[in-house]
Amino acid sequence: MAHLLLVESWVGAMGTLLPRALADLGVEFTFLTRRPEHYPESLPDGSPHPLRRGRAVVTAETNDPAGALDAARRIHAEAPLDGVLTSCDYYLSTAARIACELGLPGPAPEAVEIACGKARTRAMLDRAGIAGPRHAIAPIDDRAALRAAAETVGFPLVVKPTDLCAGMFVRRADDWATLETAAGDLRRFEVNARGQRRDPVVLLEEFLDGPEFSVESWIRHGEIHTVGVTDKSLGGASGFVETGHMFPADLTDEYRAQLVTAAEAAINAIGLDHGVVHTELRLTAAGPRIIEINPRPAGNQITELIRHVTGIDLPTVAIELALGRTPQPPTLPQARQRPRSAAVSMLVPTEEGVLTGIDGATAVADHPAVVSSSFKAPGHKATVGVDNNSYLGSVITVSHERTGARPLAEQLLSSISVTYAEVLAR
Repeated sequence: MAHLLLVESWVGAMGTLLPRALADLGVEFTFLTRRPEHYPESLPDGSPHPLRRGRAVVTAETNDPAGALDAARRIHAEAPLDGVLTSCDYYLSTAARIACELGLPGPAPEAVEIACGKARTRAMLDRAGIAGPRHAIAPIDDRAALRAAAETVGFPLVVKPTDLCAGMFVRRADDWATLETAAGDLRRFEVNARGQRRDPVVLLEEFLDGPEFSVESWIRHGEIHTVGVTDKSLGGASGFVETGHMFPADLTDEYRAQLVTAAEAAINAIGLDHGVVHTELRLTAAGPRIIEINPRPAGNQITELIRHVTGIDLPTVAIELALGRTPQPPTLPQARQRPRSAAVSMLVPTEEGVLTGIDGATAVADHPAVVSSSFKAPGHKATVGVDNNSYLGSVITVSHERTGARPLAEQLLSSISVTYAEVLAR
């Protein structure tokens, strides 16, 4: 039986989808984490959480790459490893370094580090001549440098941390006062949710008009295999919260080809040569522009949308690649039996409060087009949706119409009402 090292994980969807794929493949795994208590012991039905079903849970300081490597060497000596993987952005570089040091399959660590640093990605794409937004970087606590960077980019612009994910602290600024406020909020967030000290800089980018998409790909021996294009709805208080997705995207063949070509060029430019990649782009009047390159399977249930439509399970593909295997094409039912589109719609809170109820969730779950839905339980403390960590739930629908899944998911979600208790004084 193959043995894989899983270095930390997201707690959300990929925290169950990746272990599920491991079980389906018959692959044993050891879970390496600095804080086992960060992860749930069980699922809502009381069964053990999939992350707890591995060969062992080993505690080590994964925020220290050298310490994580030492722990991996000990695990490897006791029960030889065949691969290393993580779903969590904050440990992608560590997992790639461990795989490289142990002589196991994996992406080039330097390329992963470039992809995980938004400013480094921009610099590498510039060097390769790939068109992108105007951008500049500045120390977060240097007011003069920040103003100079803003003058270089011009308003309106997007304020971004270089080392966070899920849309955290991404804000649009139309003037200096808004920029200063956004930078101040980011300045106070010195340590991320995993206890890692942040890079004290900010990336400013030209605001790009146009719809947002993502291209889902996998790479082996440097050869890129693109699975398809997903579209994205944005909203929330920041305007950058992902409120929904549909696969495949409602696009002409010409636009789809442009997006795929741009994504693959960007992947090659930063040197990614192995693994699953989720590339985000905006389709502007001047053509596609790269937003981010993420060397891991997409989050927000996008991999589930793809699985329902194509039969391709990208968490499974990620595991097969980590083990050095060639991903196998799925065994698909007859075309008329498969949905032609799948969509997810997110329930984003519009106010702050303690959740007392979500009315209509049962009726939504019982709808014949719904393949999955989940919502927060009463007692959950909701904050106004400013990033992808604020969701109160989601619903996934499928349709035999090419663009039918999205409007159905949005319609069903609009039938749900949320009630809150008054927020207690802090």
